[in-house]
Order: sequence, then C-alpha cells, then structure tokens
Amino acid sequence: MALLIDEPRWWFKERLWSHLVSDSSLDELHAFAEQAGIPRRGFHGDHYDVPEDFYDAVVAHGAVPTPTRELLRKLRAAGLRLSAAQRRSTS
Repeated sequence: MALLIDEPRWWFKERLWSHLVSDSSLDELHAFAEQAGIPRRGFHGDHYDVPEDFYDAVVAHGAVPTPTRELLRKLRAAGLRLSAAQRRSTS
C-alpha cells in the first residue's frame, strides 16, 4: 500500500499540478489527503490534484514520487482508475 504522486507537470489556472493516488484504496487516499491538508475539493474521482507549491510537503508526508506512467499503471492494477467520462461525472 502506497500513496503515489507524479511530478508537477500539468498546467491549469497558471499553476503546475501533480496527481496523488493510492495503489490500494480510495479510503487510504482520502485519509492521507486529509492528514496532509489537501482539501476534498481537490478530489477528482480517482485522484487528488496537488499544486506544485505543495508537492514537497506531500512527499515529506509520505507520498512516493512516481513517474506518471507508473502511477497510472498502478492505479489501473488496483482497479481504481476511472474513465474520463466517469471522472467528469464525479467533479
């Protein structure tokens, strides 16, 4: 069980963002995000968006830096990856 975060490389609202995921459960993901101070509004169905300026703090809190492709592979392997349409309907 691990919390994984990719590098901040996704532009949105003039900021770079990372994705934070769990490789085992959404309950684990929500608990970690709450403890790390990430607001629930950052949750998008299967991941949290994390702004670049919080990346180091989230890693210090225990998230494992992981390349995006590996993060997605582990998310799919856990059965937690949602399709784009499913993610839009949860936002």
